[in-house]
Amino acid sequence: MSINTWIILAGGLATYLTRIGGHLVLSRFSSIHPRVEAALNAVPAAVLTTLVAPAAVFSGPAEAATVIVAALAALYLPGMAVFAIGWAAILAFRALIG
Repeated sequence: MSINTWIILAGGLATYLTRIGGHLVLSRFSSIHPRVEAALNAVPAAVLTTLVAPAAVFSGPAEAATVIVAALAALYLPGMAVFAIGWAAILAFRALIG
């Protein structure tokens, strides 16, 4: 097998182990403290921020404008609507601004 195949397999195994590890650790507790649960619920937003922020800052004006539009939409609309508006905004801004 090539090195690329081994890298893909190792990445998949690492992903699986981190996901199942979290499940195994949490399954040992009969109840979770509300603060821990709130922190775990905040993780997806934190991960999304780490993916979006560098693209917004370093990619160009279209991406930065899209983040502004999505942030304003997030104040008033549910998540899926914000996703759709962000998707439409990036397409429009890239067509108009470049």
